[in-house]
This record gives sequence, C-alpha cells and structure tokens, in this order.
Amino acid sequence: MSPVPVVRHTGTAAPLRRRDVDTDQIIPAEFCKRLGRTGYEDTLFHRWRQDADFVLNLPLYAGASVLVAGPDFGIGSSREHAVWALRDFGFRAVIASSFGDIFRANAAKNQLVTPRMPEEAVERLWELIEADPATEVTVDLQERLVLAGSMRVPFEIGEHSRWQLMNGLDDIEITLRRGGGIDAHEQRRPAWLPRVVASGAAARPAGGASGRAEAG
Repeated sequence: MSPVPVVRHTGTAAPLRRRDVDTDQIIPAEFCKRLGRTGYEDTLFHRWRQDADFVLNLPLYAGASVLVAGPDFGIGSSREHAVWALRDFGFRAVIASSFGDIFRANAAKNQLVTPRMPEEAVERLWELIEADPATEVTVDLQERLVLAGSMRVPFEIGEHSRWQLMNGLDDIEITLRRGGGIDAHEQRRPAWLPRVVASGAAARPAGGASGRAEAG
C-alpha cells in the first residue's frame, strides 16, 4: 500500500471490550508466512471470529473503520502483519488507553492511527457506540482530539508518529528524503571502504571479494 497522508479520519466504530490483546490474537502466526502487505482481511481475529457473537461478526458494526479496544492492545510479538490485517479489514484507527510499543510504531508506518486516551474516556466511548452504533467517531491528528457525540477528548500520540502519519511517510520515504545527506556522507568516506551508489547496490572495496481520510 502506498503511504497516504492522514490528518483527520471520521467513521463508525466497533467496541472491542477486551484487554491485553496480543498480536497472535490479532493475527495467528500461521497466517504470517506469506509475503506482501495485503490479503489478510479474513485472518483478523481469526479464532474469535469463529464465534457468531463476536463483535466484528455483528451487522450493527459492519463497515466500522475505528476500533475501540481495551488497554495494552497489540502487545506480544513484533509482527507487522497485525497492522496489515487491521488495515485490510478496513480499520483506519485503533483507540485504546495503552498499546504495545512495537505495534504502535508499526501502525504509524502503515497509516493506522493509534490515539491513546484515559481508560474512563474509552469506557464512555464504548457506551456511546454501543447505545448507537451509527455514531461517527472522528480522530483529528491536527488538533489531537477524538470527537464523538458530545465527547471531545484530547489524546496522546508520539510526535514522530504524528508527523509520519500527517505526511504519509514510511521508513523508506523518510530515508529517501535524506538522500542528499547520505550522498554527502559517502563522498567523505575513504575510498577503500564499501560505498553506497546511486543504484542502491553496495560497491566493492578495491581489491576486495565479492504498510474517508483527509490529507493535509
């Protein structure tokens, strides 16, 4: 998927009243063997979705693009597939009171917004969307606010992640932006050291062996 800037996202929400959701619960390991970032929609919460009463199986929450989860969402192994599965299913934001650190970093690289709010605010949001599943939830990165009904709640997000999301940058794009500095560094390196050339291949030393959003 090509990075797209995200400044503000609005959509309906699904309440996931579970805490300590790890990445193996988000996407079991057996689905992480193939290459590519897409094609994981049917694997999201695969074991839980065998239960007809699981929240994402309920027609009330069909088409939801915001997931409201319990604390410590995305803990466990560092698999980026967890973020890919959430994106493929249609989620563009996951709101919780806390996240696994690596999951949150992976989310920012793949345009998945992860607002962190106090637990009491998450509880109020759960109650609101359960009372009316048609309630729209807005995540505003510019203002750092979650808006829903009469709720207007500030959220926390790392400054680098916010900048990355609002500019639509993954790690590759960030590296390419530093191309001039990388070239200048290579020009200063002694000739006998390995070099990075324009094609991206490493040159041998002499004698050496051979992841509706509104863009801003």
